[in-house]
Amino acid sequence: MLKSQTLVRSMALAVCLALPFAPVSAQDGEPAEVAPVTRGINHIGLTVTDLDASVAFFVDGLGWRQAGGIPDYPSVFVTDGELFVTLWRAVEPETAVAFDRKNNVGLHHLALTVSDIETLNELHAKLVDWPGVEFEFGPELNGGGPTIHMILREPSGNRIEFAVPGGRSRADTD
Repeated sequence: MLKSQTLVRSMALAVCLALPFAPVSAQDGEPAEVAPVTRGINHIGLTVTDLDASVAFFVDGLGWRQAGGIPDYPSVFVTDGELFVTLWRAVEPETAVAFDRKNNVGLHHLALTVSDIETLNELHAKLVDWPGVEFEFGPELNGGGPTIHMILREPSGNRIEFAVPGGRSRADTD
């Protein structure tokens, strides 16, 4: 792996693991007690070029379930029981422009937690030959660890990271 990629991944992990931000009061320099106006993620919407292939990836590949959709939109809602994702087919899939994470503003990637390294390895083995899936890299330490992750593009090209937070089974990683 390139040194710059390792540095970027390490910096991203540091940001993800940072303590919650506490705004500073302008009057006394002490943290202000400000309650956020939001309460977590309601859902994530991904534009896809091949709705059927992307739905199959989430449902058959990841074990999610379909939770509705709007045929005229056209969209399908999928969930893992915690997170809902709307898969919305691009109006003109044949001419849709692929997202370039280095040059476009938008969702860089979707990061999903996996329970342990064994599950991550099983998922990698299952998806490595999945139709339309392209891996950026298989399971590896994120920076210097302890988080282990992998990144792939699902059949419509959206980047998805699967991460096992540090401290969970480290078998077969050393």
